[in-house]
Amino acid sequence: MAYLDIADTIPHRTEGEAVLLDHIPISAKRVLDLGTGNGRLLKMIRTIRPSVTGLGIDISPAMLKAARENFSGDPSVKVFKHNLNDPLSFSELGTFDVIVTSLAIHHLTHKRKHSIYKEIYSLLNHDGVFCNLEHVDSPTKRLHEHFLDSLGDSIARFARDEYSDRLLSLGTQLRWLKEIGFVDVDCYWKWLELALLIGIKP
Repeated sequence: MAYLDIADTIPHRTEGEAVLLDHIPISAKRVLDLGTGNGRLLKMIRTIRPSVTGLGIDISPAMLKAARENFSGDPSVKVFKHNLNDPLSFSELGTFDVIVTSLAIHHLTHKRKHSIYKEIYSLLNHDGVFCNLEHVDSPTKRLHEHFLDSLGDSIARFARDEYSDRLLSLGTQLRWLKEIGFVDVDCYWKWLELALLIGIKP
């Protein structure tokens, strides 16, 4: 739970989240949050789109407990355990109008990143929106060190975890999304190694 203690202090994170929220369609009915943590992002979406039903998944027992407490008494949001390394086999749950994720996919291997993007595409309805607020790779070591220095000591120790962080360039991930079939793919917001990737399923 140490991460939750500093999550709200990540520099400029709220700016990226604000842009993400701007791209949640008014017509959205169902939202899937991958790596939901304590449900932070899903709760923000429910605040601006109170009619949506939400599904949050995470692997951490501590995060799942926090998310369930966060949505206690709210039957429109369900939270369950799932490892993002495993396929997103949610066919029995139908499809979604919006799929979001925040600072989660960079923990996966590059091969799994590519496959999960394909699975996300298949789970979206037509005109469905995928928003990924992600930690991406810097093009140079100096820029990476600048990013870490900008975080502050308490946060940087999480960002220096070379075992759990498998950073990939922004350009590669945008290209993958386009090749998979997403349209209007772009980086909609960026601060150093934090970037918001958005694509729409036509």
